[in-house]
Amino acid sequence: MHTILVLVRKDFALLFRDKVSISLTFLVPFVLIYLFGQVFHVNSKDPGPSGIPIAVVRQSDDPAAARLVEALQAVKPLRVVTEFVNPDKSTRPLAEGDLRPLMRADAFRFALVIPADLIRQDGIGIHLRTYSNPRNEVEAQMVNGILQRTLFSSVPELLGRSLQARARAAVGGERLDRFNDAVAASVARTFGGDAADIRARMAAGSFGLGGAGTGVGTAQPDRPAVRDFLSSLVKVEDIQVAGKDVKSPSATMLVGGWAMQFLLFALTASATALFSEKASGIFQRVLSSPATRSDILWSKFIYGAILGLVQLMVLFLAGQLLYGIEIGPQFPHLLLVCVVAASACTAFGMLIASVSPTAEAARGISTFVILVTCAVGGAWFPVSFMPEFIQKCSRLTLVYWSMEGFSQVLWSHASLAELLPTLGRLAAMTAALMALAVWRFRRGRIFE
Repeated sequence: MHTILVLVRKDFALLFRDKVSISLTFLVPFVLIYLFGQVFHVNSKDPGPSGIPIAVVRQSDDPAAARLVEALQAVKPLRVVTEFVNPDKSTRPLAEGDLRPLMRADAFRFALVIPADLIRQDGIGIHLRTYSNPRNEVEAQMVNGILQRTLFSSVPELLGRSLQARARAAVGGERLDRFNDAVAASVARTFGGDAADIRARMAAGSFGLGGAGTGVGTAQPDRPAVRDFLSSLVKVEDIQVAGKDVKSPSATMLVGGWAMQFLLFALTASATALFSEKASGIFQRVLSSPATRSDILWSKFIYGAILGLVQLMVLFLAGQLLYGIEIGPQFPHLLLVCVVAASACTAFGMLIASVSPTAEAARGISTFVILVTCAVGGAWFPVSFMPEFIQKCSRLTLVYWSMEGFSQVLWSHASLAELLPTLGRLAAMTAALMALAVWRFRRGRIFE
């Protein structure tokens, strides 16, 4: 028993000597628990996503349209965009013609148009248009649910105004005003209340149906019977901007995240092989030839980029074979994104190896950073499910921009011009990471 206890003490002594490993042993689960808690809003006063941008174009001057916009602005998960920012930083009201280009640029993925004929003149009912780019199915379903709930809360008022407009067209304004005055006076005498207030509410479209702007009412739009009735009177044109012809939407959006996670682990392991080559004496033999340290580093980078490119293409081909992802028509653009993504992942692995004292430390650090960047970058769940400050951090990760490139190619079928900003960001990350890695390698002892 004494021998066993001595060996156990030896293992703990080795563990405590490796400060990086012992730190990551407790740091990794702590950070991941924190991130998952933020995603699922554990103990949060505001459960659900926040800051999902939705554009609203208001073409109607009806007061009810303004109240509908205000109702959307009051919804916590949404961030309503109503203005277009010009190149000189001046702003103007958003127009319907702005929606498609901005949605293809991923400025927002959902939009609501309140047309001039919001209150239909050819019958009783209302008319709305929605635009969507549902790149993430879970996010799209959530936004549609929130949007429908907010719209139906405003439908009774809008329908009341529709009835008023229809009656005014049928019998004339004066006769309708006399009728409303008589009804308001009768209600005030019978049930109490101020006749002028009742008359104003009737003019605003309040007929006791409940919802926004009505104040009182017995029926609520959340009840199935009421919702079915209201939905029959609401005409909503749904226009999908991108991804309409994608055969396997879910797989198309998921495979990119899986591929990036596997790629980061594979290429980081490849970069940390520098330590085993040093231990086996390969560096000394290579450096005795005309090869320089820079030659070794760049050969490792090129090797990793080629390996990553092959791995990505194999994974996408597997997605096509297993899940029906279409990559044929977009193969050249997909190849470009894969080259830049693989280069960025390789540079990341080289940087991890350059700042790590041992192979064990490199594996620990890479595991921690990869898991965090995959979680924050959107490989596991939609970025919009996280708090807004984490959403801003996600744009600093190569996982986010790699997945953005995959989505642009496979979902939106983006042109080369549309892809260039994403490719440029990934290329800039690659250059920065590789420059840091080369600088660290020159100051380190891996070649000694």
